Amino acid sequence: MYDAILCPTDGSAGSDAAVEQACDLAELTGARIHALFVVDEGIAGADEWDLVVDREEERGERALDAVAEAAADRGIEVERHLRRGRPHEEILDAATDYGVDLIVMGTHGRTGLGRFVTAGSVAERVVRHSKLPVLTAHIGD
Repeated sequence: MYDAILCPTDGSAGSDAAVEQACDLAELTGARIHALFVVDEGIAGADEWDLVVDREEERGERALDAVAEAAADRGIEVERHLRRGRPHEEILDAATDYGVDLIVMGTHGRTGLGRFVTAGSVAERVVRHSKLPVLTAHIGD
């Protein structure tokens, strides 16, 4: 059914719910998980770019660690990816680049700079433009 699942994360509760769903599906199907964190290139001005990117990459590594730990507990193989760009575009490009069969992502992430998944959101854009199935995992307010 699924050989590879893309699980974009920002380390939020919404992402945690998606990680659980991705792990459940990977465990059932024997799929590998591609964990993805995208550093949004639109979050900082030129004056603060390096500082913000460094901070976001550190946050990304922690978020990817959490996915790897959740999957390891279940014996699921994880490949970690940290990319820079516009989140919805990078998610869609990553799905193609990594040859995944499914995207599993959270629908409520508002962490850090509030950049991930709000109305007119990353998840909405991915769902609208993806040629692959997208499973969204929602966490309530």
